[in-house]
Amino acid sequence: MHKRADRIRNVALVGHRGSGKTSVHEALLYQAGATNRLGSVVDGTTVSDSDPDEQARGMSIGASLNSFEWQDRKINLIDTPGDPSFVADALGALRVCESAVFVVNAVMGVEVSTTRLWRRAEELDIARLIFVNMLDRERADFFRTLDGLKAAFGPHVVATEIPIGREHDVSGVIDLVDMKAYQYDPSHPSRDNCTEIPVPDELMAQAEEFREKLMDEVAEVSEPLMERYLEGEEISHDEIVTALKDGTNHGDIFPVTCGVAVRNLATNRLLDAIVEDLPSPVKHGGLEVGDMTLEPSEDAELFAYVFKTRADPFAGRINLFRVYQGVLAKDTQVLNTRSHHKERIGQLLVFRGKETEHAEDFGPGDIGAAVKLKETRAGDWLAARDEPVEMPSIPLPAPVMAFAMEPKSKGDEDKVFTALRRLQEEDPTIDLHRDEQTGEQIVAGLSQIHVEVIVDRLRDRFGAEVTLKPPRVPYQETLRRPAKAHGRHKKQSGGRGQFGDCHIEIEPLEPGSGFQFEDKIKGGVIPHSFIPAVEKGVREAMAAGPVAGFPVKDIRVRLVDGSYHTVDSSEMAFKLAGTIAMKEAMANADAALLEPIMTVTVSVPEDSVGDVIGDLNSRRGRPQGMEPAAGMTEIKAEVPMAEMLSYAPDLRSLTGGQGDYTMEFLRYEEVPAHLAQKVVQQTAGEAVTA
Repeated sequence: MHKRADRIRNVALVGHRGSGKTSVHEALLYQAGATNRLGSVVDGTTVSDSDPDEQARGMSIGASLNSFEWQDRKINLIDTPGDPSFVADALGALRVCESAVFVVNAVMGVEVSTTRLWRRAEELDIARLIFVNMLDRERADFFRTLDGLKAAFGPHVVATEIPIGREHDVSGVIDLVDMKAYQYDPSHPSRDNCTEIPVPDELMAQAEEFREKLMDEVAEVSEPLMERYLEGEEISHDEIVTALKDGTNHGDIFPVTCGVAVRNLATNRLLDAIVEDLPSPVKHGGLEVGDMTLEPSEDAELFAYVFKTRADPFAGRINLFRVYQGVLAKDTQVLNTRSHHKERIGQLLVFRGKETEHAEDFGPGDIGAAVKLKETRAGDWLAARDEPVEMPSIPLPAPVMAFAMEPKSKGDEDKVFTALRRLQEEDPTIDLHRDEQTGEQIVAGLSQIHVEVIVDRLRDRFGAEVTLKPPRVPYQETLRRPAKAHGRHKKQSGGRGQFGDCHIEIEPLEPGSGFQFEDKIKGGVIPHSFIPAVEKGVREAMAAGPVAGFPVKDIRVRLVDGSYHTVDSSEMAFKLAGTIAMKEAMANADAALLEPIMTVTVSVPEDSVGDVIGDLNSRRGRPQGMEPAAGMTEIKAEVPMAEMLSYAPDLRSLTGGQGDYTMEFLRYEEVPAHLAQKVVQQTAGEAVTA
C-alpha cells in the first residue's frame, strides 16, 4: 500500500563534486536501516555509485534513487552528480523534488556547482537545507564555511547546529533549537553511536550566540512572532519549530546542519531535519502546468512525470517517474501524452539500498520506477487521458566538446548509432549528428570527461567500440573574380562515341547567396534535355575547390554556349564537359579559403574577465561586448571555429572551473593568407596519409 502524500519527503542531494554527497547518501541509508553496512566511495562499495565507470572514476555520473523510512515518513532520496558535465541529472532531480539538501565541503566551502544549482533551486522555488560535511578534515572550518554560505546565498542562511570540536577532534554537534548536545563514538560509526550530553561549558557562550541568530531569523517568519520577540516575550519551543518549518518551506530560512558522513557523525540529526523541517508534497502545494494545477490527491486523475530514463542493454529502459496526481498502479494502462500511445504498466520498482522491491502502486507525491515501457522516455507524461501537458523546462547547458567518431569495426555503424540514441535518452545533453560537409559522425558533450564516459558506456553496456578524433573544421572556398572557361568531352572508341561541349562564365556573389545556375543558351546549340547534366557536372566540380579541395560557395554560373553531336552526345558526356569547364574556370577565378566564424558567449566571474578577453584575442576573436548576468559577466565575441576546438579545458583553467560558454555558427569569412597556406599543407598531408 502506498504512503500518504503528507508522509512523503522527496529530497535531492546536490552540491559540487567532492563535497561527499554519495557518502552522505550512504550514511543516511545505513542510519535508516536500508543497508547493513556503511559503504565507501574509496572502496567502490557504495549503493549509488554502482556503475563500473563511476567506481573507476570515484565520482557520481548518474542520479541514483533510493527510498526508505524514518519516523514513519517515506524519504525518496536522489543522489546527484556534482560534476558540471553531468548536470542534467541534478537538474532533473531538482525538478521533481520539493526539497534539496546542499552538501558543502567544510574545507573548500561554497564552490561553483553549489552556486549554479542553488540558482536553479531558487528558480524552482524548492526548500533548501545545507549539510556542511567533512568537518574532520584538516583545515575544515564550519564557521568560515557558514560565513561563505551567507555571503553567497544571503542572510537567511542560518545555523541550526554547530560542531563540538575542530578538524580531527570533532566529536559531535549542538542542536541550537533544543540547546542539546550529541556526542558520537568515532571508533564505532554504528547506528546507535549517538549519546545525548549537556552542552559543554566552554561552548555555551558560542551556542547561545548562534541560537540568538537563529531566533532572529525564525521570528522574522511572522509579524506577530516578531513583535513578541522584540518585546522580550518568551517564544515556546513548539512555536520555534513551527516557524522554522514554515520558513524553510517558503524559502525564508535555509537551515545549516553539519557532520561527518564517512563516520556516520550527525547523520541521524540530518534525517530528523529532513522529516521535521522539509515539506511534504502536500505542504509544498500543487504543480501548475499550463492551465491545470496538479494537486497531490488520490481521487483525481493520474498525471505522472518521467524525469529520468536509464538505458540498460538487458532490462531495456528503466523509467523513473514522479506521480503528481492520482495513483499509478501495476497491471493498468495509461496514456503517454507525447506519443499518444497506450502503455501497459507491468513491473513497478522501489529501490531500497542495493535491492529492488516490487510495488503494487505509487500514490500522489511519490517517486518510483517502471520497466519495459515501449514508447516512454525522460520528459514524458503518463496520464489517465490524452491531455497535452508540458513541464516548464529547465535550460540545459549546450554541448561544447565535440569529437568525430568512427566504429573500430567496419559494419558496426548501425550498432553504434542505436546505442548512442539509447544513451541520448538517458542524457539529453549529448549531441549526436552527422556533419553534412565533412561526412563525419560528430558526438559532443559538456566536457572531455563527458565524452569519455559516453565512449566507455558504449563499450561496457552495448559492446560498441569507437575511436575519437578532433572534428574537421568545415572550411569552404569562394571566388574573388569572374572567369570564363570551355569544357569539351570527346571520346571515340569504335561504335558510338561520347561528345559534350560547353562554354561557361562564373562570377562571385555576396556571402550567403549560395549557388545560382543560369541557362543562357540560344538557338538550341545545346539541346534543352542536356542542360541539367551540365549543371550536375558543375556542382560536382564545386564539391572540391582549387585551393584545398573544400566545397565552393556563393557563385553564379552561366551556361552561354556549346555544341552537340546528334549521335554521340549524351547526358553523361555533357556532365563531364560541365565538370571540365568548371574546374578550369575556378582555377582562373582567384579562389580563396573561407572559415566558419562562431558567435561565442562566455560566462565568467568578474575577476577573470581580463584573462578571458586576452585569451579570446589570442584566438583571433573579436569581443563584441559585455554585460552582467546572474552574478557573472557575459562576454560576447566572434571567433573562428578553428580556434575553439580545445577551448573548454583552457577556459576551465583560466576561470578556476567557473567559466561556461555556448557557441553557434554566425557566417563564413576569408582565412588570412598565412593561415590559409597552413590549412592547404595540412589538407594535402591528410590526403597523402589517407
